[in-house]
Amino acid sequence: MIAQETTLLHQTRIYAESLLKQLTLDYTYHNLSHTQAVVAFANEIADHEGLSDTDRETVLIAAWLHDTGYKEGCTNHEDNGIDLARPFLKEHGLPSKRIEEVITCIEATKMPQSPNGHRLAEVLCDADLGHLSTDDFVERSEQLRQELKHTGNKISKKKWRKKTAGFLESHRYFTHYGQTVLGPRQAANLELLRQQIADDGDDDDDDKHGKQDKHDKHDKNEKHAKQEKQDKQDKQEEILNQLFDAPAASSSAKVKKPERGVETMFRLTSQNHFQLSAMADTKANIMISINTIVISLVVSILIRKLEEWPALTIPTVLFTITSVIATVLAVLATRPNVTSGVFNREDIENKTSNLLFFGNFYRMDLADYEWGMRRMMDDADFLYSSMIRDIYFLGKVLGRKYKLLRWSYSVFMFGLVVSVIAFGVAAYMSR
Repeated sequence: MIAQETTLLHQTRIYAESLLKQLTLDYTYHNLSHTQAVVAFANEIADHEGLSDTDRETVLIAAWLHDTGYKEGCTNHEDNGIDLARPFLKEHGLPSKRIEEVITCIEATKMPQSPNGHRLAEVLCDADLGHLSTDDFVERSEQLRQELKHTGNKISKKKWRKKTAGFLESHRYFTHYGQTVLGPRQAANLELLRQQIADDGDDDDDDKHGKQDKHDKHDKNEKHAKQEKQDKQDKQEEILNQLFDAPAASSSAKVKKPERGVETMFRLTSQNHFQLSAMADTKANIMISINTIVISLVVSILIRKLEEWPALTIPTVLFTITSVIATVLAVLATRPNVTSGVFNREDIENKTSNLLFFGNFYRMDLADYEWGMRRMMDDADFLYSSMIRDIYFLGKVLGRKYKLLRWSYSVFMFGLVVSVIAFGVAAYMSR
């Protein structure tokens, strides 16, 4: 942990506090208290994720600035916050590369959260939703509902709880600390929320509000009143979808998962490669078995007879050398090549490690491997890139196997022919 607040971090905190203190009392959730809680969570996660001092400072700067855009209103507050953050950080001498990292972290907090494998963005995303795991989660959730009410989006408690429960069911933290520590606490809050939903009565605040609206608007007919109610419900649904990770209109820009036919292609290609590998091992085994028998016979029987038949010396040596070379090539074709068995977080973040091959993880701890696999499963592009790499390198191994086998069979074939001819010539000359 950073023992002392850096100068830049101190300046950022003062700047963020000055902006957030300007917010009206309508913002009962997205206020200075929330930002301070996010910063605390970011510090906590950074400790357990082992961030360097520089990376920690970057995350904490982003945490302080990520909600400052509420000064301009709740719509597109992340973009507004970025517009405020960029000139401030430039003015205080932060390098362009780190400014972009801060911007990336802030952008990732847009709902639905999308850190896209960026480690620092994942830390901020988990910190931003760290309240899902706290003991006062119910109170904080109600603060958010009240904030929506104050900003013109009244939502009943019953509907709010159902939507919140659905969000908790689908939400997964990105960091290892989030998954192992915050996740179980979130699950406990989900059970508490489910109990509250079960205890809810049939009455809905929206229904009561709708009835009151009808009494207040005597100049409108029943059809118009129903339409207004429907419009209000549609607006509420839109707000809830934006808050609770529903697919946005820009979802078409996301990486789409391959269709069923492409997945079938991956499966069949892998099966074919494994079958070809098994065939290569069988061919190598045949060559090894034949030549070891030949070498055993030559050593145990034929060499003893060379004193009596010296003319067979050259053919015997040729035959023995042929068998030895063919055997060595066949053994090399089946000889396993084991890699280091270790990957690091940078490999996962850069999407360069293939976790589908045992040689890349067999020396890793289970927790690190599980973290990497979950990261890969959450990123369709990373997942299918790993499958492509797995097929490619399996093909490279097959190419090497069959190349060595071809040499082995060629040496055996030509050596056998030459040896038999040599035996024939030697037998003819010894007459």
